[in-house]
Amino acid sequence: MADADTDPLTDVDPDRHPVVLFDGVCNLCHGAIRFLVRHDDAGVFRFAPLDSPVGRALLERHDLPTADYDSVVLVDAAGAHLKSAAALRVARRLDSPWDLAWTLRVVPRRIRDAVYDLVAEYRYDVFGRKDACEVPEPKVRERFPERTLE
Repeated sequence: MADADTDPLTDVDPDRHPVVLFDGVCNLCHGAIRFLVRHDDAGVFRFAPLDSPVGRALLERHDLPTADYDSVVLVDAAGAHLKSAAALRVARRLDSPWDLAWTLRVVPRRIRDAVYDLVAEYRYDVFGRKDACEVPEPKVRERFPERTLE
C-alpha cells in the first residue's frame, strides 16, 4: 500500500498516458486489460484497479464515487469517461483494426450504455470473479503506475 504521506498520483500523467480504471476482481476486465496491452503497441495506456489508491485518487479528482463501481473509467487529457464512452475512447487509440470501433460513437449513448450495463450486470455470472486483484505478468505490470502490486 502507498504510504499515507505519498501521493498515489505522483507517477500518473493522464495527459501523456491515459489511465484505464477497472474492476480488479473481474475476469472479463482482466481479459480486457491483457487485450489492451496486446493491441496498444505504442504503450500509451496505463492501468489501475478502481479500488486501488491510484484508482480512488483519480475517481476523487473527478468527483466520481469511489465504491460500488460497475463501469470501466478512462481518465485522459479531456477528463473522466464512463461506460461505453470510455470503451470507445480506448478503442480509438488502439492499433488497427480495433480503432475502427470508434465509429460506433454514432450509436446514441443511451443505447450503447444500455448494452454496456447489461454486460456489466452479468459479467461475474458469465466470466467469473477472483477473490482478489491478481498481480499481472511483468509485461503488463510495467503499465501499472502502482508499483505496490509487486
